[in-house]
Amino acid sequence: MRSDQRKELETVTRLRAGDRIAFNILFNRHTPSMIRVANTIVSSRAVAEDITQDTWLAVLKSIDGFEGRSSLAGWIFTILINKARTRARRDGRTVSFDEGGEDNNLDAAFDGHGRWKDKPELWDEITPERIVAGRNLAAHMSAAINELPPAQRAVIVLRVQEGLDPKEVCAALEITDSNLRVLLHRARLSLRDRIRTLTS
Repeated sequence: MRSDQRKELETVTRLRAGDRIAFNILFNRHTPSMIRVANTIVSSRAVAEDITQDTWLAVLKSIDGFEGRSSLAGWIFTILINKARTRARRDGRTVSFDEGGEDNNLDAAFDGHGRWKDKPELWDEITPERIVAGRNLAAHMSAAINELPPAQRAVIVLRVQEGLDPKEVCAALEITDSNLRVLLHRARLSLRDRIRTLTS
């Protein structure tokens, strides 16, 4: 068993035992991303926050039923997305994460592992000025993620920020693997362009 699997099993065991510290760590780690993903589906941030709270209640109530067929984060985000979709349907909203189509420029921009072939320039030296500039860049990138179309925003948060396995992302959002690749490609290109405008 890998160390990350052991750590996750320990977290699940602690949650089942009612360990408040384990819950707080999990809550703090995932809540911002949960709100961001829910907000791609529902009408407002306030509703997304309500759904996130409902999701945490469901997680605590159902943790004994967690079977480990996906990662714990994948299970949590699946609950969140299902709750958000139910709320959106109730509010008369329809959200599809399937943008359709293929993007034939994937090979040109990214390698076989989904990493940039031509990365944005990184600083060679870390100075106090660059640390401050880096914080500003992080704030700009967070804003840029929020401005992405809903489907792209959801996949970038789940796949890149939360590190969910591609199969988990596809299952949670009900999209194909090829659609996931296209959405990630488009999101990464938008974010790369944003970085270039800020660092040039």
